[in-house]
Amino acid sequence: MIPTELIGSIPRSPALQAAAADFQAGRINDSELASRRNEAVRETVEALEATGSPVVTDGEQAKPSFLTYPLQGLSDLAPDGAVIPFADGHTRQLPRLLSGPFRYKIHAEEYLRAAKQHTTLPVKQAVVAPSALSLLYPSEAIADYPREQFLDDLVSEAETDIRGCLDAGAHVVQLDFEEGRLALRIDPSGQLLRTFIDLNNKVLSRFTDAERTRIGVYSGPGADHDSTHSLDVDYAELLPHLFQLGAGNFYLALAGEPDPDRVLRVAADHLRPGVRVFVGVTDPIDPRVETAEEVRDRVLRAAGHIPVDQLGTCDDAGYAPFADDASTSRDVAFAKIRARVAGTALAAEQLGA
Repeated sequence: MIPTELIGSIPRSPALQAAAADFQAGRINDSELASRRNEAVRETVEALEATGSPVVTDGEQAKPSFLTYPLQGLSDLAPDGAVIPFADGHTRQLPRLLSGPFRYKIHAEEYLRAAKQHTTLPVKQAVVAPSALSLLYPSEAIADYPREQFLDDLVSEAETDIRGCLDAGAHVVQLDFEEGRLALRIDPSGQLLRTFIDLNNKVLSRFTDAERTRIGVYSGPGADHDSTHSLDVDYAELLPHLFQLGAGNFYLALAGEPDPDRVLRVAADHLRPGVRVFVGVTDPIDPRVETAEEVRDRVLRAAGHIPVDQLGTCDDAGYAPFADDASTSRDVAFAKIRARVAGTALAAEQLGA
């Protein structure tokens, strides 16, 4: 078989969106919100199983976003942090750290354990890359908490986040490094990207070779409200740096790329032995559901560049990286996942994998 995995998020149902609004308005309490989230996780896991997916996630039903889940409930933050602009004009904004020491309020292990209660299939867990959270520290130094100490604390917290998931039995832990390509848009010199790579590698270096085979890195141009933040940045500029990360798996958005063969050639040139590349064969931004035959053909094209024993497939992105993103329906998301699973199987059969 050629392994196939989703990136992580599934659109939240209208009922879950309403529950979140009720909680914010004070109409329901923590316990009721937790109950509704658990029900949403159960429904999502069961729906993923019904697609034939060999690996499932919790669909990130309880996360506010792939980016900010560790920050829920922290009090030492201001809302006016770094801004992420998207091509359609909307933005997302990170909070700004006010004081130290920096600690995660929530670790991803909680989401993993909740999902594992509802399935016997392997469960994948996505975590935010420390490079993204490094943007919490303001440009002006925080009194009595220098940036160097913040980064040390961040590395330790990121290690704890990953290790907790590995110890809890995650099939694979995926670092969401969506800011990699964005870094080149912000700083075309590449210095910011190199800083991100070095920081992420500090975390990855704390794991053994065997552990790193269960750690992956996802990279894409963003996928929020059917818009991207860095599709205009040449993927080929990122990949030589991306493959310097000490992970065993890489997940690349590819279905929405204007020249996927060029990206595949660059990936093949920098592929290390023992590393697996999962290529995107479905595009969550495209409202049209791909056919299994289209997916098959995309896999076969990738196999012309990447050895089959180092090849996997995925979606180009999560279907709702931020909880309020309802631009893709749940039905469309599951239909695309079914097409990915079926098309990957068709390609594997044709390749004799």
